[in-house]
Amino acid sequence: MTSLIEQAARRLEQLRQAGVVLPDEPAVSAPATAALTSFGDKTIPEVESALKAAETIAAPKIAAAETPNSSSKRVELDLDALAAQGYLTPNAERSQLADQYRVIKRPLIKNAMGKGAASLNHGNLIMVTSALAGEGKSFTSLNLALSIAAELDNTVMLVDADVARPSMLRMLGLPQGPGLLDVLEQKIDMADVMLRTNVDKLTLLPSGSPHQRATELLASDAMIKLLDDMARRYPDRIIIFDSPPLLLTTESRVLASHMGQIVVVVRAESTSQSAVQQALATIESCPLKMMLLNQASGNASGSYGYGTGAGYGYGYGYGYGDSSEAAKG
Repeated sequence: MTSLIEQAARRLEQLRQAGVVLPDEPAVSAPATAALTSFGDKTIPEVESALKAAETIAAPKIAAAETPNSSSKRVELDLDALAAQGYLTPNAERSQLADQYRVIKRPLIKNAMGKGAASLNHGNLIMVTSALAGEGKSFTSLNLALSIAAELDNTVMLVDADVARPSMLRMLGLPQGPGLLDVLEQKIDMADVMLRTNVDKLTLLPSGSPHQRATELLASDAMIKLLDDMARRYPDRIIIFDSPPLLLTTESRVLASHMGQIVVVVRAESTSQSAVQQALATIESCPLKMMLLNQASGNASGSYGYGTGAGYGYGYGYGYGDSSEAAKG
């Protein structure tokens, strides 16, 4: 009987710590010893009955506490302002930009859902990067996320993994706050830093507080476990990582080793072929690499271009396998 009473006491204490108010119990948590004493004169059936009743009452509240995103903050994006900057906001009229992102996202989604030509580990983890700064990777990351959010069968999380120079919250007009690095340091839970938005199916994960050892955090066992959990928790979710340029930092190279797909943004008529080849060489281990040609002119081979309010034009080209061949695409 003692073990059953102790079990009941421990469970009741857990329920109290979860904030559950039990029948005939004060709202303030009591020590486990007090709970043990209160059951000391009861029979085993009475103890079992009380424990079952307490858990029945507590179940909805505990389930809510353990539900993903239950404590995540909701933010309102200024969709009109984003649309004016060339972003693919919901309910916008059909455009060439939207059509191109439909072309770009389709193979990514197919691979992410395991319907591609080859089976990928963590295929729903997609890193968007570039060789150098200023090639449009963050613009691409956000528009790709917005385009995928329009899908009927998928949700998307956009992670600001450019921990050295985070820009996602600034681009969206949101204040800085805790995020990925804080989770890796175990300072805060994942659910508490995720941001739900007024764009259906789009969730944000900020980069978090600056850290001198950001590279080491991204290479840690905690990051590996977090990525694995993110990849497996929701089968319909695609996670996009806006990552640093490959030739300027080491963080993106660390992340690349855990990604299922990588999109390398290349600014047309600006980035040299040698820089592209060098960047691709740093991610040779990734099984699937794609190239997106940014600001391509209308007569570029294999692409089409146009202008938007933000001054962006997009072309596309996909490279698989050998890095040198991908660079020629």
